[in-house]
Amino acid sequence: MKKTQIGVIGLGKMGAGLAQQAAEKGYPVVGMDIRPRPDLETDNLRVVTTVAELAQQLERPRKVFLYIPAGAAVDGLIDQLEPHFEEGDIIVDGGNSYWGDSIRRADRLQRKGIYFIDCGTSGGPTGARNGACYMVGGEEAAVSQLKDFFVETSVPEGFLHTGPAGTGHYVKLVHNGIEFGMLQAIGEGMGMLTHFRDKLDISAILGLWNNGSVVRSWLVQLMKQMYDQQGQSFDVPSYIEDTGEVNWLVADALRMEVPIPVISQSIMQLFTSRDQDPTWAKAIAMMRHGFGGHPYGEDEGLKHERRFGRVGEYEMPKVVKGKGKKG
Repeated sequence: MKKTQIGVIGLGKMGAGLAQQAAEKGYPVVGMDIRPRPDLETDNLRVVTTVAELAQQLERPRKVFLYIPAGAAVDGLIDQLEPHFEEGDIIVDGGNSYWGDSIRRADRLQRKGIYFIDCGTSGGPTGARNGACYMVGGEEAAVSQLKDFFVETSVPEGFLHTGPAGTGHYVKLVHNGIEFGMLQAIGEGMGMLTHFRDKLDISAILGLWNNGSVVRSWLVQLMKQMYDQQGQSFDVPSYIEDTGEVNWLVADALRMEVPIPVISQSIMQLFTSRDQDPTWAKAIAMMRHGFGGHPYGEDEGLKHERRFGRVGEYEMPKVVKGKGKKG
């Protein structure tokens, strides 16, 4: 059976990986990027540099995936596609757009009879190249036309039609929030392992945890892989960069009045990694100096007191049933 032709706009790590995987699985692909990418071209994969060329080479109904940064760029690209697209054509946003923007875009395109699918894509560049995890929102009439494609380019059981427009990107956003919480917990665990009184074999521990333990996961596997690649050290910059999507989830949670303390705190910790000259710490130091004469900066005497000021733990006396104080 002939496989449906697709277009892919944005041939970066994700878009190029998906285009190559699809072409290798027999899908005719027309890729588009503002930079020439002749290195990607094969019998099943042609590359163009303009929207007009892309639209001209796609069979009707056209099906094009967008793998570009979220935000105004997506609206700008839709503006360029609209004059070339017709009723029944399909635009799939595979990036990390905000779910509210996806609902608005779907409504806008629906008025012209063009379908819009929001496709949260997980698995990173490796997933795009070898098998992704798709969270897909949009009308059934459009999603059904691409179901075989989603199934064939995902890992087993890695495709779900989550519901109407916006649901794919919403589910992906919640996924990203969970990811941040998990990253924070694993990172804190690494901190505890490095501060133990004896030197621990962290690489071996991570390997052990990923074999039958309740915390086994791809993230633990990646932690071991990256730790080993760095010569079994954490000698990398502590500044953590991100694209800000999980901030949207925290804002949604505040508006919906849904408590997400772990995810919210993971964002705060991420911000802390960027605060190389923290005003808040200086302000606290100033107030402590004012009310108690506490020193500015490090103090060897206070370090000693902090470490040895308590002689031992205090064990609470056992309460014997029936022997407590009477009211």
